[in-house]
Amino acid sequence: MSKRIFGVLMAFLLIAGMAAFATGQKENKLGTEENPIVWSFVPSGNMQRVSSGAQEVADLLHAKTGLYFKTNVATEYAGVIEAMKSNPPTAHMASLATFSYVMAHEMGVANAVLVAIRFGTPTYNGQIITQANSGIKTVKDLKGKTFARPDPLSASGWIIPMLIMKAAGLNPEKDLARIVDAGSHDAVVSAVYNNQADAGATYVDARTRIEKDHPDVMKKLIVIKVTPSIPNDGVQFIPSFPEDLKEKIVNALLEIAKDEKGKKALKTAYQWNGLKKIDDSFYDPFRQLLQASGMSIKELQEK
Repeated sequence: MSKRIFGVLMAFLLIAGMAAFATGQKENKLGTEENPIVWSFVPSGNMQRVSSGAQEVADLLHAKTGLYFKTNVATEYAGVIEAMKSNPPTAHMASLATFSYVMAHEMGVANAVLVAIRFGTPTYNGQIITQANSGIKTVKDLKGKTFARPDPLSASGWIIPMLIMKAAGLNPEKDLARIVDAGSHDAVVSAVYNNQADAGATYVDARTRIEKDHPDVMKKLIVIKVTPSIPNDGVQFIPSFPEDLKEKIVNALLEIAKDEKGKKALKTAYQWNGLKKIDDSFYDPFRQLLQASGMSIKELQEK
């Protein structure tokens, strides 16, 4: 083989190799079918319902942006944070609850971009519930009782109720007979309804989530305490997420939240009625509430 032919052949192979590499790079770009954007959800309610709604929202996002998404519902709040924290991340965006987001942001793994609107407001309240005939009338009456919570990192389901118990003179870790991790707000309501726990904490008003199967739930379960306002959950991204893709997704989600089909999907997943653009400072009042309790985020995480 002559040097000239050999040179031409090598040049051809080099160009072909570079083209193949470029194709591979393009295929592996985040948001492609081969490398979809992973959106992780926390188990706020019935996991099958959340999963169905989340996938429908992802499908609507794909139709608007051309990007590919993969959704999942974690078994616990901490699992989503770990997925965002891993290297490489196994979750690129999330819908974390309030306290878990504040914790994730402090760890440097999540930035808030959207907050959910429910019933016209970006904040909500928690509640402590019990059976009407339980004899529990006040927070102090929880001493010696079994208490159900959705997750140790749930703001309305544990963090704020725990601080309320402490303010009432109770030490939840010592004074409660047992703490039950139910896995979701719906499950807390079911646990109290079915006498698997004497009391529990959820968002207002998670009782309605099981009302279809238990029409008497609103009478059978009473609210003994309502918490101060808490920022709603929303949408967060890992800090390294590409800005152009983030902008495209945020704009698409805002459009979806105004569309009837999109509204239905958002409501199915998380009972979201709308979405609003925010930044991390939105959660500062909640941080101040935690600081006023005299406990740090790290200390509360360990409880």
